[in-house]
Amino acid sequence: MKIVVIGGTGLIGSKTVAILRQGGHEVVAASPRSGINSVTGEGIKEAVAGAQVVIDLANSPSFENKAVLDFFETSGRNLLAAEAAAGVAHHIALSIVGTDRTPDNGYFRAKVAQEKLIESSGIPYTIIRSTQFWSSSAPSPIQLRMETGSGFRPACSSPSRRTTLRSSSPMWRSPRRETASSRSPARSEDRSTRSSPAI
Repeated sequence: MKIVVIGGTGLIGSKTVAILRQGGHEVVAASPRSGINSVTGEGIKEAVAGAQVVIDLANSPSFENKAVLDFFETSGRNLLAAEAAAGVAHHIALSIVGTDRTPDNGYFRAKVAQEKLIESSGIPYTIIRSTQFWSSSAPSPIQLRMETGSGFRPACSSPSRRTTLRSSSPMWRSPRRETASSRSPARSEDRSTRSSPAI
């Protein structure tokens, strides 16, 4: 199966690509460095041609309110239009737990906008709402508070447990909620619509 991973060279994307390739899938690790840019649209049509699944793991390079909203709306529209034209069977996007409950945070508002684009696209989709974590290169919660004026606090500062999605996992085919334990409870919310190909 051909799977396109948008943001396929990033922290999460590179791990996702490796797992899918181990499973025998044909995987396109899409990123601006590889000539595939979801914001400008460069290389998107060619990348998704013949793909059954697109996994969107792209992230905005800026956390400023307008910039992050522009990123997710522009990227989302470009991707979903190309997927519809190519007949992609399923769209998977990574989001964040509690996005719709924190309207004072510009990044979360942008993720809600991205989710709404996906939901109205007509393409079968899965939105995985995961708890946040922070890499050494990502802004810390303190930096985000300073930049956005928001007092939100992530449920955990690092993944509370390692979860590997197997191609046979029912997570890819049906809605599911999962609770992971840490000092403060962390949740993953999976929102799916229609049927998806087993991958």
